[in-house]
Amino acid sequence: MENTKKLSDFLGAHFIYTYANGWKYELYVKNEDTIDYRIHTGMVGGRWVKDQKADIVELTAGIFKLSWTEPTGTDVSLDILPNENKLHGVIFFPKWVHEHPEITVRFQNDFLDLMYESRLKYDTYPKYVVPEFGKITFKKNEGMNNEKVIAVAPYDGMIEEIENGKLTFN
Repeated sequence: MENTKKLSDFLGAHFIYTYANGWKYELYVKNEDTIDYRIHTGMVGGRWVKDQKADIVELTAGIFKLSWTEPTGTDVSLDILPNENKLHGVIFFPKWVHEHPEITVRFQNDFLDLMYESRLKYDTYPKYVVPEFGKITFKKNEGMNNEKVIAVAPYDGMIEEIENGKLTFN
């Protein structure tokens, strides 16, 4: 994934990154409007999601923005600079996710009703806002719509297996 300059180069990108606060995330840009991701550590470490609709745009050559709202009510905005191995993200957690993160730590797709119910049952405001810079530690274009990239829950050692080439998604 060298020299990503335009949106067509970015689609199919698979990243592992660590925020300055230590949280480790994995993101796969599945196609022009869909992402899959795993959260390896942090407040909602262990959560994973497939087929999240997102607004994915090229801001300028080599700089991309992804924005989405999750069924939990969490809003996310990421600015990704793959050529510089860095990003900036802002996560807007509803109050209920901050107070009850364990509800979300699962394969979200199998528990959408629980996410919607929790969003109605618990308080949304004030939002818990987490703005962080992050460092990209792995990047590879896996091709678009590759269902193998994010196909299992995150587990201890997974990041190292991916970064060392022991776990691949061909």
